[in-house]
Amino acid sequence: MEGSWFHKNRFPFFLVLSLLLQGKGSTFIINCSGFGQHGVYPTVLDSAFDRKAFRPVTNFSIPTLVNISFTMSAILDVDEQLQLLSSFLWLEMVWDNPFIRWNPEECEGITKISVATKNLWLPDIFIVEFMDIDKTPKDLTAYVSNEGRIRYKKPMKVTSICNLDIFYFPFDQQNCTLTFSSFLYTVENMLLGMEKEVWEIADTSRDIVQTHGEWELLGINKATPKMSLGTSLYDQIMFYVAIRRRPRLYIINLLVPSGFLIAIDALSFYLPAESGNRAPFKITLLLGYKVFLLMMNDLLPTSGTPLISVYFALCLSLMVVSLLETIFITYLLHLATTQPPPMPRWLHSLLLYWANPRTCCPTAPQKINKGIGLPPAHLPGVKEPVELVRKVSGPREAELNGCPESTRAQQEDEAQRQHLVNLWVQFSHMMDTLLFRLYLLFMATSVVTVIVLWNI
Repeated sequence: MEGSWFHKNRFPFFLVLSLLLQGKGSTFIINCSGFGQHGVYPTVLDSAFDRKAFRPVTNFSIPTLVNISFTMSAILDVDEQLQLLSSFLWLEMVWDNPFIRWNPEECEGITKISVATKNLWLPDIFIVEFMDIDKTPKDLTAYVSNEGRIRYKKPMKVTSICNLDIFYFPFDQQNCTLTFSSFLYTVENMLLGMEKEVWEIADTSRDIVQTHGEWELLGINKATPKMSLGTSLYDQIMFYVAIRRRPRLYIINLLVPSGFLIAIDALSFYLPAESGNRAPFKITLLLGYKVFLLMMNDLLPTSGTPLISVYFALCLSLMVVSLLETIFITYLLHLATTQPPPMPRWLHSLLLYWANPRTCCPTAPQKINKGIGLPPAHLPGVKEPVELVRKVSGPREAELNGCPESTRAQQEDEAQRQHLVNLWVQFSHMMDTLLFRLYLLFMATSVVTVIVLWNI
């Protein structure tokens, strides 16, 4: 007669039950007879190793306390486009196993042994922000003390998601989080703690972190919020890792050359507008700045709109505006020397005020200047043209030729035309000076604004 299922499988059932209940109410002390000069015999810890499938507690209503600490030894990369932080950590976990204990006096003074992790129960601690496959080496070992305290260290290359703000690039600081939590055990089964203070972790990491490249570690802070998923509550420890970019590379390769180019563009206003060399110089400078931006494009972030991109766009806009101002002044000078139009009264009054602000503008123009303004003697700073000076002693010479009236009329027309040319030339220089000052004011305001935003 066949027995029931319970009778057929009673041996495995009692084996598991004995493993769970063994040592309840008292700790399990290992017999030290297996400890000697030749190491530990494999059979000494078999009873403890057989329990690796279960959480090592004598009472399952008591949660296991796992102390976590880590050391950040390297900041490998920060990907602004994918919003990822790559770092290298040495993770350390410490917990107690009451079933692995011995008396050092009976074991030739041995207080610590190393055990392969494949024979031990390991807490399923993971990083919530982890975005890659865990490439931790297998078959690592852990140290077990005579009091049953297990200390497990493992190296980890962590690629974690991080909300990066690149607006202040290259003077930006990032605050990334590393959240350690259990994947399976709730707060009823596992609690997380810290064996070291967070300032110790930060100081140790700053001392050994390999950040000779772009980033440096500022500090590490922590928080201990609970994570709720449905009806389950999980314990977790959240570390805030503050890092800062070293801006020296970008200052030397981006900001300093750009500042030199914009300064040269401002100084090019001192080139005489009549020579015709200012516009070609500004065009060459503009093309050179564009080539500079194309060559330095690899140093800029590929996502978002950092403040430095706004700065470069502003510098490019200033160069374009200065080129347009040069074109406008060149057009005025060409118009004044070839076919000057009559000058309006308000513009003539403004020109008089600009030439001598203390002199009040006349209420009505003189008869000789109807439609064209005052004679050269009434305009401070305007000299008579050389052609007019040469023709001052010409009336008698013209009378001797038999055409005194026509010659005098031609001389007056030529004098009035030359005076009008001088007025428009002076107006062009006045506009050039005014626009140059506005250009300097706008450039200084823009640069100061960008610097203030970078320092916030």
